[in-house]
Amino acid sequence: MDIPDGPARPTLPTPAARPAHPVGPEELAALRRRVTGVLVAGQILGGLGVAVGVALSPLLARQVGGTEAVAGLAPTATVAGTALLSVPLAALMTARGRRPGLVLGYLIGAAGAGVVVAGAVLEHFVLLLVGMAAFGASSCANLQSRFAAADLAEPDRRARAISLVVWATTIGAVLGPNLAAPAGRSVRGLGVPEAAGPFVWAGVVFLAAALLVAVLLRPDPLLTARALDPGADPAPKGRSFRAAAAAVRASPRARLALAAIAVSHTVMVSVMSMTPVALGHHGVGIELIGLVISGHIAGMYAFSPLMGRLADRGRLPVIGLCVALLGLAALLAGTAGESHGRTAAGLFVLGLGWSAGLVAGSALLTDAVPQAARPAVQGLSDLTMNAAAGIGGAAAGLVMAGAGYGVLNLFAAALLLPLTGLMMYTTLTGGGRKQAAPAASRVYPAGRGTPKPGDGLLQQVQAPAAPEESPAHGSSS
Repeated sequence: MDIPDGPARPTLPTPAARPAHPVGPEELAALRRRVTGVLVAGQILGGLGVAVGVALSPLLARQVGGTEAVAGLAPTATVAGTALLSVPLAALMTARGRRPGLVLGYLIGAAGAGVVVAGAVLEHFVLLLVGMAAFGASSCANLQSRFAAADLAEPDRRARAISLVVWATTIGAVLGPNLAAPAGRSVRGLGVPEAAGPFVWAGVVFLAAALLVAVLLRPDPLLTARALDPGADPAPKGRSFRAAAAAVRASPRARLALAAIAVSHTVMVSVMSMTPVALGHHGVGIELIGLVISGHIAGMYAFSPLMGRLADRGRLPVIGLCVALLGLAALLAGTAGESHGRTAAGLFVLGLGWSAGLVAGSALLTDAVPQAARPAVQGLSDLTMNAAAGIGGAAAGLVMAGAGYGVLNLFAAALLLPLTGLMMYTTLTGGGRKQAAPAASRVYPAGRGTPKPGDGLLQQVQAPAAPEESPAHGSSS
């Protein structure tokens, strides 16, 4: 139909009591900024809660379990919980939006922290592990926040939106371990072991993150993105593990993205987890080990905005950069011997490679699958990366004990070979070529007659005058 006064403005989902109102490019840009700000704030709190809790979890497990042999089971339980809870939380997001899924993730994490404290007080090791597994739900929420930032982002700015949320993790990752000691001292006289004190603080922080997201993440970015997409199903049914796997199988780019995320995370966890042990074998003290790990964390998070900018110019080149950086890191660390500076350089580069893989892979995964399948596929991605890293971390200990740190880095580098082959195959077959959005799916500010690359907003969409969360799902905005 003819619209003489220019294209119709898209509408945001609103409560049924109010009519849907049109939204222009300026309003949509402001909404993006506000959503990103809320996600960044939530990520700072969530990252802080995870870091302060995990810092002393091996020590707490050793105290409750009575032997060093079980110390590693606490972080392993957290990784397992993160992997197992990724899919159901993604299914909830598919059905009702990002906000309910993120809030529930933080609430389960807070409950898990309480169970950990109870396990410590009761000296019940199994209860402690159950709590650590539930604690992993907070990591699910942190990981899914990066995808929530991409929901409303323009395609050519999607990686930057993801990278900004990833960058926010730096604050919590740096502050968290430093707060573990005062958190432990704060529970003296309460009948709670000092090593469980950080989990008391973590539970409070997760509750604050849940409250922040519940109150301020409105309108829901995922539901808003659906309302602005003329081809989106307002109540998509494809939220199962099987549907997510089918969506990935159908897209060469999605397969490459999933492999990049899983491999980069597995290589990073495998090498990083054994580096303190390798340094300890050379007589390095805790202070220097802490500096090496801090440099690694800086590489992981501090440079993610740079990776986002690069990935918005081309996803596949940054995945190639990820492979090159991880290979260089394995070479530096694996041949370092007693050169602690070389080990530190290797760990820093390892963090950079992980950042490139996570940001570019996450953006490519979002590009490569239909809107309706994205939350389920993103949940599958987090399940895969955490399961692979858990297996890699366990295998790394065996390789380290049997063959040493150098061989471990060699094996880690070998994991990059199939990823390199898949990337070359995807490029040669055209599966990595970025597809332009159809003209009808873009909106241009009034008076601008020529499309520009940065104008990738959805247009000419009238969202149904329905609640932000469908009544069929029992929620409202």
